Amino acid sequence: MIAYITLLKVIANKGTILSGTSILHHTRRLLIVAGTVMLTAFLLSANIHPVHAQLSRAAPEAPTGQATRPAAPVRSQMVVAAHPLAARAARQMLRDGGTAIDAAIAAQMVLNLVEPQSSGIGGGGFLLYWDAFQQQLLTVDGRETAPAEAGPDRFLNDDGTPIRWPDAVGTGRSIGVPGIVPMLEAVHGEFGRIEWGELFAPAIDLASNGFGVSPRLNLLLTGMGPDAFNEDARNYFFDNTGEARALGEVLKNPALARTLKQIATSGHRALRSGPIAKNIIAAASEPGVATITLNDLRAYESIQRRPVCVPYRSYSICGMGPPSSGGMTVGAILGLLEASDLGDQPNAAAIHMIIEAEKLSYADRNRYMADSDFVDVPAGLLDPDYLEERAQMIDPAQTMGRAEPGTPPDLETTPGTDASDENPGTSHISIIDQFGNAASLTTTIESAFGSRRMVSGFLLNNELTDFSFRPVDEGGRPVANRVEGGKRPRSSMSPTMVFDADGNLWAVLGSPGGSRIILYVVKALVAMIDWNMDPQAASALGTFGSRNGPAELEHGADMDRFASELEALGHEIARPSMTSGLHIIRVTPDGLLGGVDPRREGAAIGD
Repeated sequence: MIAYITLLKVIANKGTILSGTSILHHTRRLLIVAGTVMLTAFLLSANIHPVHAQLSRAAPEAPTGQATRPAAPVRSQMVVAAHPLAARAARQMLRDGGTAIDAAIAAQMVLNLVEPQSSGIGGGGFLLYWDAFQQQLLTVDGRETAPAEAGPDRFLNDDGTPIRWPDAVGTGRSIGVPGIVPMLEAVHGEFGRIEWGELFAPAIDLASNGFGVSPRLNLLLTGMGPDAFNEDARNYFFDNTGEARALGEVLKNPALARTLKQIATSGHRALRSGPIAKNIIAAASEPGVATITLNDLRAYESIQRRPVCVPYRSYSICGMGPPSSGGMTVGAILGLLEASDLGDQPNAAAIHMIIEAEKLSYADRNRYMADSDFVDVPAGLLDPDYLEERAQMIDPAQTMGRAEPGTPPDLETTPGTDASDENPGTSHISIIDQFGNAASLTTTIESAFGSRRMVSGFLLNNELTDFSFRPVDEGGRPVANRVEGGKRPRSSMSPTMVFDADGNLWAVLGSPGGSRIILYVVKALVAMIDWNMDPQAASALGTFGSRNGPAELEHGADMDRFASELEALGHEIARPSMTSGLHIIRVTPDGLLGGVDPRREGAAIGD
């Protein structure tokens, strides 16, 4: 607060020597800094515990602390996004009469600027959109694609062994054809109310005039270091001494402002031809590797997929189908738990049952799920009889150890053992508008700062490292998630909507977190449905789960109380940082109730 008062005095002094637009300009800049300082002071006073960002293959988007936040009730419309400035931009579109898709576009463009480590126009995403008028759920695939000439040996050394992930992530071989802008433009054409170009105004203004660097961005940059980035990104994110941009520093991005203006005017055509397209191609190039071409950019199209909906208790849980594994894996886990009594609050016995169901579902996911335009994903993975048979393998008295994939009823061929390894980056936006429409958008550039290659003011993704580096297993069987030209890498992104027994929208949610996204979404669903938690309590609840390995209990959360009982059941316990970013909206008789994950810097706001 002292810093804030000091800044106000500086603003007052500026006002005595400046006039007209100069006063407004300098006042605005200092207010940005003051707001950042106040936000930081709040976080530091609200049980936040900042840590030095330690980036690794297992957790490339590291934890940077937690902050306690109250549940946020509103009457008719709400946005939950990973940064307050993005949430405010989206809310303004709702106040101007826009729909959930209008608000989602505005939020995404601001996130590109203020949370560049997680998502942006150089990446892709998956969208669930509920059209309240038509009572119809659409699921739209904006996942990046491999270049048309990419082959299964893309991540192999000359001797046939996989290259190291650190040696791939910052190279052109990791970069897929971006899909988020074409996807958002296509859905806006059908459901938007505000003119496309107007949705970019908040992001263009912030890129031109600057925003205050947040605690999380500063810590992640400090942990990453300047040498990880290409020259454009290094010059933008670090000063000339190699120090990360300071907390509260006003950071401008005029190159991104120019890019956003072109997209606002020309739509995704701005990324298919002209200077931006040429810059993308140049930045993604890599000697001896088939990288993005102009034809790849021009050929990209988003795809409407069939929703994956499964019953759980008295609800219908709906998600995204392949190439996302999220909807099917979340659905399988809940199907395996349908007959289980998980109690009315978190307990070791329930966590054991959930972990065992997750092991079985991840075993099937890793073997069978990939881009359904290239491989046959067995629909029988969600067959009730198959799930009932698999559920018999869950013993309440002991762990099964590592689960093996099952044999679903419609299986035609058995793919090879998978060797994919996803990163916990990404961002999620949940929105409900005044008309009852809803958007659940999970959006990503993959790991922290993507490929670390900046072009025209934005970072390019490293999504192709979500493919299996090994195209065949030791038995010579092709892996379902192997690299192929034009293919979309498998994802765990799990944008989710929940409908009650009468078909009414009940909840909108999703999370970042790589292959743990599924664990986070399952935790939130069980917390709200079985344990009757509100969205804020569900998002803040200590995370647990298994990806068919050890039982993972979130480090630093209140999970020690369950460890000894789980160990007694035979579980190997791991205590990783589990940096989720759950953003939830619940529809209640009294209005909308929001939940924002305390592990990041998000906000739940509305009217």
